Amino acid sequence: MMNRRAALRLVPALAALSPLGRPALAQAPRFPDRPLRLIIPFAAGGSNDIVGRVLSEGMGARLGQNIVVENRGGAGGILGNEIVAQAPKDGLTVLLGGSGSFLISSLVQPRVPYDIIRDFAPVGFVGSAPNVITVNPKVAARNLTELRDLARRSRPPLSYASPGVGTTGHTLGALLSLTFEAPMEHIPYRGTGPAITDVLAGRVDILTNAAAPLRPHIASGGLRALAVAAPRRLEILPEVPSTVEAGFPGVISSTWYGLLVPAGTPDDRIAALHGALSATLADAATKQRLAEEGVDIEPSAAPADFARLIAEEKARWQDVVTRANIRAE
Repeated sequence: MMNRRAALRLVPALAALSPLGRPALAQAPRFPDRPLRLIIPFAAGGSNDIVGRVLSEGMGARLGQNIVVENRGGAGGILGNEIVAQAPKDGLTVLLGGSGSFLISSLVQPRVPYDIIRDFAPVGFVGSAPNVITVNPKVAARNLTELRDLARRSRPPLSYASPGVGTTGHTLGALLSLTFEAPMEHIPYRGTGPAITDVLAGRVDILTNAAAPLRPHIASGGLRALAVAAPRRLEILPEVPSTVEAGFPGVISSTWYGLLVPAGTPDDRIAALHGALSATLADAATKQRLAEEGVDIEPSAAPADFARLIAEEKARWQDVVTRANIRAE
């Protein structure tokens, strides 16, 4: 299976010939003279909110228009996603979509009032924060092979915490269970903080999450990091091997971000938004700010490439969700 970075670097010939496949930095934004809205499908204060506000500042300056951030949390991201899906097709309402809130929520929620392929038009990929597999230090495993062997013989099963049903932490734990061919008990929480607390206390064995909130506890010894669920190591955790190095190349998971607008939005407005996003991501200060959140940004892929990534990720995680029988209550 092709990793995400390689996939995003492949620009098909058709996309290169289309208006959406070409850089849009020189195109003038063709928007009405009123603010744009950036919908973040979470409450203020978390990583999604921070990423969205960094992007809104940079893109607004480059477009010459204000971008107003609106936090519309609820139903695992579905509420905010629906607002954008039903918004006018004028490019003035933009969604900060994520792997959990946008993609996985559509796979695990029983009723979703939109189709993520049919009802949205990708603007561009922002970046990803690979998830880290950690354990309480009392767990007798110092690498993924030892964790697999322990999971196979443990009675009762090992437990893993996540920030909630349908999060990337949940689906990565399910993927580990399937890969290990061993049952593991999922313990969902309402957010990352409570999940960390119970794993630190030893009430749950395993925690999978993005690196930024785990890093202080890894440094202090409160959590033991076994692997980064990515093809390569993280710069902020250079001592932790990747899952590929550890011999588990199929265990790849990250929290990724991208911008989307309602399907049917005119090509010239998508191109203007993509150009502003690309210029913002190329800015050194932006790179540094997002790196502090554990987000590995890269030059924004053409909308056609981001669309292909979404389709590939949907198929991959649909398989995991189906095999693990993951359903939001």
